[in-house]
Amino acid sequence: MTRLAQLRRGSERRVALVDEPRLRLLGTFDSTYALAQAAIVGGKSLTDIVHEHASDETLDYDEVYEGRSAWRLMVPFDHPEEPARCLVTGTGLTHLGSARDRQAMHGDESQLTDSMRMFRWGLERGRPADGVVGVAPEWFYKGCGTTLRAHGEPLEVPPYAEDGGEEAEIAGIYVVAPDGTPWRVGMCTGNEFSDHVFEKRNYLNLAGSKLRTCALGPELVVGPTFDSVRGEVAIERGGTDVWSRTILTGEAEMSHSLSNIEHHHFKFAAHRRPGDAHVHYFGACALSFGDGLRLVDGDVMRVAFDGFGRALRNPLRVDAASHAPVAVGSLA
Repeated sequence: MTRLAQLRRGSERRVALVDEPRLRLLGTFDSTYALAQAAIVGGKSLTDIVHEHASDETLDYDEVYEGRSAWRLMVPFDHPEEPARCLVTGTGLTHLGSARDRQAMHGDESQLTDSMRMFRWGLERGRPADGVVGVAPEWFYKGCGTTLRAHGEPLEVPPYAEDGGEEAEIAGIYVVAPDGTPWRVGMCTGNEFSDHVFEKRNYLNLAGSKLRTCALGPELVVGPTFDSVRGEVAIERGGTDVWSRTILTGEAEMSHSLSNIEHHHFKFAAHRRPGDAHVHYFGACALSFGDGLRLVDGDVMRVAFDGFGRALRNPLRVDAASHAPVAVGSLA
């Protein structure tokens, strides 16, 4: 299994092959996006291209991961030239745990909410036979590439937000070929991060609750196993875990197949623009918010999945500025 990282030192950026405990730098390519496009155009596997261009130049992974190197980890995938051409989206209600948490937010056990109905539709029709279109899952928009944060970078609670909480997930990484065909580059550990207090007030707040920063990385895994993937999510406060859960994701743990999720994302022609990049979160199965934990400034969210490399760690930062109206100018 090939694992890649993107690094930056000042204005210089590089791609590295993870070769524990070292990072082996690649020549020629300075982004995983460029590697993926080269694989498409050249008709080669991404793994073959990576190994063809792996150099003898290496870095100590511990130093980079812990922030003790001049090199800094970037998100493992981005659109290097136009961040606005990287669409960040997600699919919700794909795991029983998330459906239960949403049911608790918006109803009681005696009332079947729309959230639980959608989850059940997925169980019934989210795994269609080959050549058959299944039921559409919940879909949401996070933002463009500027909303992505790397390992170690803070996830922000803006002045207008009511909360900020982790959503430990795996995200699919995609590029669109010159002929409009979407290609899966790989998958990454992710923290989809949302405002659950705002969402809980009314289900129709879901769209706005998702417009927050989110994290990805530190590694991009090419061709991972995505059947049943074990992981761990934890909240650290003052150096001690105050909440943690063992989590499961992957197709065997979800109400929708991967192919069904991908179809319903890429069925839209606007999502198949040649050259565009896509990051799509596949859903969470456990939330600290669901267990009554409210995150505070300085908490560290930690997410790790077996086979997906090192843990993704991001501190929470609360912007304490007052929420002031945005003034819009007129060109009249």
